[in-house]
Amino acid sequence: MKLIYKLLATSFGSGYSPFAPGTAGAIVGCILLWLLQKYQLIDTFNTPILFVGFISIVTLIGIFVTNKLEEDWGKDPSKVVIDETIGLWISMILVPFTWLNLLLAFILFRFFDIAKPLGVRKMESLKGGLGVMADDVLAGIYANIVLQVIIYFL
Repeated sequence: MKLIYKLLATSFGSGYSPFAPGTAGAIVGCILLWLLQKYQLIDTFNTPILFVGFISIVTLIGIFVTNKLEEDWGKDPSKVVIDETIGLWISMILVPFTWLNLLLAFILFRFFDIAKPLGVRKMESLKGGLGVMADDVLAGIYANIVLQVIIYFL
């Protein structure tokens, strides 16, 4: 089971990247989202309730697997990047799927994830997997809000 936990927590191994594992996890989020859109399994804009439900389930899985690995890997290890994958997805809720929107979501999410403004850093103080996931959830929400404003004015 630990192998499955590690596969999920590292977003299919991207968390093992020696350079910027969080960015690698967000890139995996982009690729997975593109696949979900391509095969019409999820639509970020037209079926937001389904998309939010999917994100919620994967977030709960992320909390669970992170808690299971915390004993071996320590608190909030850089290898755990499922939170970056989730944060990227959140930044695309109710956003039409285009390559430009995905690129903007990626840039905005990584900005908020790295800068950690407006309470994002405070979320890390929550215990275990919840704290690992919560800061990226909030960074994704901020990225989504800014992206919605950009789309509105473009």
